[in-house]
Amino acid sequence: MASILSYVTRLGDKSGSFAAVIAAMGCSFCFPAIASLGAAVGLGFLAQWEGFLLTKVMPGAAILTLLVNALGYFYHHQWYRSVLGVIGPITILLILNFWFATYWRTDAIYAALGLMVAVSIWDIFWPANRHCVADSDAQHETELLP
Repeated sequence: MASILSYVTRLGDKSGSFAAVIAAMGCSFCFPAIASLGAAVGLGFLAQWEGFLLTKVMPGAAILTLLVNALGYFYHHQWYRSVLGVIGPITILLILNFWFATYWRTDAIYAALGLMVAVSIWDIFWPANRHCVADSDAQHETELLP
């Protein structure tokens, strides 16, 4: 069960971060710098779905990343990893839902996307390991041993 949870949290974190970045690459009006990067790699066709990407895909990817990072805490019990993992998605959700009309929203979304990608890359090279075992897990493991 623990290995499945580890796999799901690692895969969900990467896919959520990737989807949020791809959604930002399709929004040329809101995020011109990352949209020009997206157009350079051949994602310019996403501009026709800018509204859908900004209102549905980006918040959905942020929610997925937020839930997976929160779930990952129950596996590895490393609070600093979880806090860094949820700051980016929470920032994106707050900006898209409450602070959309502010002048600094674009810079904040760039920072949040950068943090989400950085945490995902950090997890690729230095994956989280379980630091402690709960008492019920330890008791269950000793019961299984011969």
